[in-house]
Amino acid sequence: MTSTIIRGGALYGEAVQDIVIADGSIDAIVPTGQIAADRRFDVELDARGCTVIPGLVDLHTHLREPGREDAETIATGSQAAAKGGYTCVHAMANTSPVADTAGVVEQVWRRGVDTGVVDVRPVGAVTVGLGGEQLAELGAMASSAAAVRVFSDDGLCVHDPLLMRRALEYVKTFDGVIAQHAQDPRLTQGAQMNEGELSGRLGLAGWPAVAEESIIARDVLLAEHVGSRLHVCHVSTAGSVEVIRWAKGRGISVTAEATPHHLLLTEDLVESFDPIFKVNPPLRRNEDVQALREAVVDGTIDIIATDHAPHPREDKDCEWAAAAMGMVGLETALAIAVQVFIESGLMDWHTLADRMSVTPARIGQVADQGMPLSEGSVANLTVWDPTMSRTLEAESLTSKSRNSPYLGRELPGSVRHVVFRGTATVVDGGLA
Repeated sequence: MTSTIIRGGALYGEAVQDIVIADGSIDAIVPTGQIAADRRFDVELDARGCTVIPGLVDLHTHLREPGREDAETIATGSQAAAKGGYTCVHAMANTSPVADTAGVVEQVWRRGVDTGVVDVRPVGAVTVGLGGEQLAELGAMASSAAAVRVFSDDGLCVHDPLLMRRALEYVKTFDGVIAQHAQDPRLTQGAQMNEGELSGRLGLAGWPAVAEESIIARDVLLAEHVGSRLHVCHVSTAGSVEVIRWAKGRGISVTAEATPHHLLLTEDLVESFDPIFKVNPPLRRNEDVQALREAVVDGTIDIIATDHAPHPREDKDCEWAAAAMGMVGLETALAIAVQVFIESGLMDWHTLADRMSVTPARIGQVADQGMPLSEGSVANLTVWDPTMSRTLEAESLTSKSRNSPYLGRELPGSVRHVVFRGTATVVDGGLA
């Protein structure tokens, strides 16, 4: 039985404790200095000056495998996740072939198990081939070895209201959840950036906020009618926040996520015409950013999810109109969250751990993730070092792709250690 000790970390940024890990679980948590100095451990991790929280859980990751291994693989994406403090990620279904059958989701799940770095939970497609015309094998994916509970056509909207209703009805039978990419395809045809004064001045086709808000409004009413669970992906507008807040006040079973980039970056960056800032949904106004932050703090938006979307260089190193949409985010999400919420005083570490670990694990029904830092819990832990500020360089990224909007930006702190099921996978900021 392997034994590990994490020495001198501040649990949730509060009491300084030593954490003893044995057989994959937290065996003891005691004030630093109470464990005999001559007691031997197989692994000793120094967490002095650091904050310890539960391992992060991402409900929205694109790992690209199978089909686009030039952009990312399950192995490289898992390693990037671990470097970012994650111990569990949910892999979206828009692969090639699409993850719309039990066979494909089991392939993704087994490759994740083989990496042994983080939990990889496949997300099943809602419709066959993401085509929006016929329901995929939802029941078969749910009862497969991958035990899928989250279903999404992310990248595309389930725009047919009858099909969306049927999907909500189907997943209700096994307490699954539909994660909707809220984007009316007719209102966003050819859209390139947020619709407004700036899009008109730059001559780029606008992406109206109502294209997102109208789908959310429709779907929360469908979820209420059916009595099923709805999750809204990458919320980006103040209007969407108000619709979700109204739905929650009505008792509708809806949860929502915001991405780090929508919590920090604004449409003004598009003036550079640098495709690194091209993303779906687009970067919005400062007013939207502020509304999203407030919603994450008050719980209207339940979680922070990365929408990690790797692309090879050629898909971004081109003119704006031809560039792919998306940004990598697994390795920088916690730093952005710390900057936006912890350093500003908007949030404490308990709340941030809820938004980035506890609640995403609950939404995705991952029983042994997002557990409290207490004796008997599975040892999935992240140790954050606030002193290790860094300027992000492309070469430092573990992801196979480099399309980060934060290159050249100084980010606060860094992940020093990650423990996954009792095993240290990141030690002193590097992969173990």
